[in-house]
Amino acid sequence: MKLRPHRASRLRRCTGRRTASRNPGSGEFPFTRGNFASGYRGKLWTFRQYSGFGTAEESNRRYRYLLEQGGTGLSVALDLPTQCGFDSDDPDVVEEVGRVGVAVDTLADAEILFDGIPLDKISTSITINGTAAILLAFYVAAAERQGVPRAKLTGTIQNDILKEYASRGTWIWPPEPSLRLIADTIEFCAAEVPKFNAISVAGAHFRDAGATAVQEMAFTLADGVTYCDTVVQRGRMTIDEFAPQISFFFYTHGDFFEEIAKYRAGRRRWATLVRERYGAKTDRASMFRFGCVCGGASLYAPQAHNNVVRVAYEAMAAVLGGVQSMFTAAWDEPFALPTEESTTLALRTQQILAYETGVARVADPLGGSYFVEALTDATEARIIEIMADLEKHGGMVSAIEDGYLQGLIADEAFKMHKDIETGARPVVGVNRFVSKEPEHDIMTYELDAEGATCNSSG
Repeated sequence: MKLRPHRASRLRRCTGRRTASRNPGSGEFPFTRGNFASGYRGKLWTFRQYSGFGTAEESNRRYRYLLEQGGTGLSVALDLPTQCGFDSDDPDVVEEVGRVGVAVDTLADAEILFDGIPLDKISTSITINGTAAILLAFYVAAAERQGVPRAKLTGTIQNDILKEYASRGTWIWPPEPSLRLIADTIEFCAAEVPKFNAISVAGAHFRDAGATAVQEMAFTLADGVTYCDTVVQRGRMTIDEFAPQISFFFYTHGDFFEEIAKYRAGRRRWATLVRERYGAKTDRASMFRFGCVCGGASLYAPQAHNNVVRVAYEAMAAVLGGVQSMFTAAWDEPFALPTEESTTLALRTQQILAYETGVARVADPLGGSYFVEALTDATEARIIEIMADLEKHGGMVSAIEDGYLQGLIADEAFKMHKDIETGARPVVGVNRFVSKEPEHDIMTYELDAEGATCNSSG
């Protein structure tokens, strides 16, 4: 999203009374400037490092280590067999067991995964979609065996199947039955696990597949509308009863002000949508709460230590945009399973930002900036246009089923990669300031396949 420099004088004039009327203070509807009046002074964002590999025992050790180092929440990465509904001893998937996440086949695995972790005090985000209901059941049961009642559990299951059809592919059933199962899960959480987010509508995967920042937000909000429509149309719950347990998830990339404006515009648009479309009466139902990843496709293998700097700037943008929970990726993630050392450095990036820079002392410090306010307005206007286009196409399910959404993402992905190859999009160490460098020593990880499956036989 670009604004022409010659518009600056007009933007200075137009962002006074109009912006003030649209953007009350932090903690006031429509929450452009943040959900809470105190910003981060009352509570910092959650330091939630995404992790999981190999067996439940190995991942449990990593989770304990991260908490010892000052992490304040957990984020569980699951392997592809678990995500797609296969047991680890299935011969068709044995090569994928434990590779991109931890293998969890049974309740016994879940108990080991969270052994020694006080689930009444630590919130857990579980990145799972097609089998989300099963993993949620494991988590609730594991907590109950710790003596933790359901009412005290906090955290999130991703449970967002629509983006899987368009960007990742870990879906099991077609859209309609998947939506029914998601609605069941939302109703269950509202009744049984009231502090646990039943769904985290995820734009991050659209972004890493090639979508622009504005598309990422627009597609995510359109998915959110689809889920809300599904639950409301059942007639069992009002928006005020379940919307407080909806959260969102994004990538934060390197275009600093674009990312900040994306989050401010998304927060305002969602609050407005929930109130106008569904008649929400409470602020809690209208609040746009989100977590993010700093990293992903914005990190590169050449001159990989540059990724430390990239992630730090992205984390700053996320905080200035009002993030509630953040994962800062390790510098070596483009080519390896992060080491304990690189993972710790990534966590320290958040901690330095929180405790040394002073950005957490002021709620929405960029509020009132003519550039930030104008970019927020322009971003919201474009989000509205994209969502209207999807509505004309029959909504997100129709756009996915006929490939329209995938085509939009593919077009932007092609453009992005072409711009990197031609140098039109500068990437330091990749197409600018390129230099020869020694190859990285990559720590290889050998999975004990028998160990990964031993807990699924009982």
